Amino acid sequence: MWDKEKILQRQKIVVEWLREKNAQAGTKGLVFGISGGVDSAVVAGLCKKACPDNSLGVIMPCHSNPADREDALLVAETLGLEVIEIDLGEAQSLIFDKVEKALAAKGCYEQNLRQMSQGNLKARLRMATLYTVANLKNYLVVGTDNAAESYVGYFTKYGDGGADLLPIASLTKTEVRLWAKVLGLPEKIVSRTPTAGLWEGQTDEQEMGLSYELLDRYLLGEKIPAEVAAKIEKLHAGSEHKRQLPYTIELPKLERLD
Repeated sequence: MWDKEKILQRQKIVVEWLREKNAQAGTKGLVFGISGGVDSAVVAGLCKKACPDNSLGVIMPCHSNPADREDALLVAETLGLEVIEIDLGEAQSLIFDKVEKALAAKGCYEQNLRQMSQGNLKARLRMATLYTVANLKNYLVVGTDNAAESYVGYFTKYGDGGADLLPIASLTKTEVRLWAKVLGLPEKIVSRTPTAGLWEGQTDEQEMGLSYELLDRYLLGEKIPAEVAAKIEKLHAGSEHKRQLPYTIELPKLERLD
C-alpha cells in the first residue's frame, strides 16, 4: 500500500524547489531529455508542473530503438509537453569513427571497451545537446538519475550524470514508479523495462548485475543477501569519483626569487 496524498505532498515540494532554483539562477525555464523511460517521464511531469509554459523535452535518438521514440512521444502527449527532436546518430558515428581510427593507427586502444565507449559517447552527446539548448533558451538542465543509479554510479560521468538539477536523486526506483502513477503517466511507461538505450538489447539491471528491487531494499535499510550488499558497496566505492567535483591537489606556494 502507498499513500497517494503523501506522494502528492512530496511532489509539491520538488516542484517548488525546481521553481526556486530556476528563479535563483535567473533562468527562464527547464530543459531535459525524454527517453521514453519512467525516470525521464517523472522528471518531465515535475518540470511541467514547475514551469508550465517554459519546460522543454528533447528527444535524442542515436542509433536507438524506434520504440524509445514512440514512448517518448507518448509521454509528451500525456503531459501536454512541448518537445523537439534532434537525431544524434550521424554525430555519434562521425566522432567515434574518427577517434577509433586515430587510436587504431597507433595500436593503442582496447577493442573490448568499444561498446562501452560508444555508449558513453552517446550519453555525453545527449548532455552536450541539452546544454546547447539550455544556452540558447536560458534554461537550466534537469537530470534524471534516481537514488539507486546515483548510489552505485550507474550513470555516465559528464553524460547523464552532468546536469544543473537532479530532482529525483533521492527516490528509489519503486518510488519513481509510484510517482509516475500519481502523475497520470501510462502504465506502459510505468512498467517499462529500464534501459539507457546505449546499445541494442541493453538493460539497466543486466548491465549493473543487480535488480532494482534489491538495490531499493538495500537503500531502505532492509536485509538482503550479504553477497549482494557487498557488490553494491563495491560499486559505490568504485564510483565515488563520479559523485565528486574533479579532484585537485594543493601545492606549496612558490616563493619569488628576487
